[in-house]
Amino acid sequence: MDSPSKLVVLAGGAHGRLADSLAHELDLELGAYGAQRFPDGEMYVEVGAETRGRHVVLVQTGAEPAAEHLLELLLLTDACRRAGASAVSAVIPYLPYARQDHRTRPGESLAMRVVGDLLGRAGFERVYAVDLHSSTVEGFIGAPVEHLSAAPLLAQSLRKHAGKGAVIVAPDLGAAKLAGEYARILELPMAIVHKTRQSPREVAVVKVFGHVRGLRPIVVDDMITTGGTVAATLKALDAEGAAGDATVAATHALMVDEAVDRLERAGVRRLLVTDTLPFARPLPFPMEVVSVSRLLADAIRRATGGAK
Repeated sequence: MDSPSKLVVLAGGAHGRLADSLAHELDLELGAYGAQRFPDGEMYVEVGAETRGRHVVLVQTGAEPAAEHLLELLLLTDACRRAGASAVSAVIPYLPYARQDHRTRPGESLAMRVVGDLLGRAGFERVYAVDLHSSTVEGFIGAPVEHLSAAPLLAQSLRKHAGKGAVIVAPDLGAAKLAGEYARILELPMAIVHKTRQSPREVAVVKVFGHVRGLRPIVVDDMITTGGTVAATLKALDAEGAAGDATVAATHALMVDEAVDRLERAGVRRLLVTDTLPFARPLPFPMEVVSVSRLLADAIRRATGGAK
């Protein structure tokens, strides 16, 4: 195991603020890293001499453009090894392509298998991820995976909105286990929405299971991308007589362009997310960002023998 003095943190280009926060939690400075583009668009990376003989912790989340950031992570890994790093671990708080972990039609690719193979062949000592879309995703990666949950962090921030008269809502069956964790921590009842996906951007709710009439909904999920699932869920809850003071909590705020408008029209009053992805867009409703840097730092200390 490595002592904290043998660790060095390097930030990829996807989320420098999170890498800086993680280094601060570990009482470390960020290592040197340079990147540029050749005239033909090829990516070039170079790491500093301080990586030699050290366990390098690369921080690179799956922010857009995900494929570019994934390639940068692999190039950084190779550069660290060639510079003499003793080990390389990857902090990928939001793992891209995790939703493509099964095929629904014969002609589709199994993208998570491809990404998992790439990460496995990179030879990471360990991969740290937060709230994977499915627990089966871990099996696609040929390296030890530290799968962390942000639910306790978000639940703690939700307490001020989660008193008597609130209900935890899973917006689909896939989020039921996650919602159950929130409900257990906050000691609240739980409801589940059964939905059908009509397209990558549109969903339709079939039925709401559980009592929601007169209760303030707290909709929890692992991610928000287009806002379609949340919008359909709140529409169904409104039809069932739920109160209108809706709170939404999600680990990963992908939030593509139409998501903000959809959430506002759906009646979202407040949004809680983590900083697994960079997000700085102004919103028409209050948003609270909870950092996962301490969660990640504690996991790294445990794995490297540097726990405080």
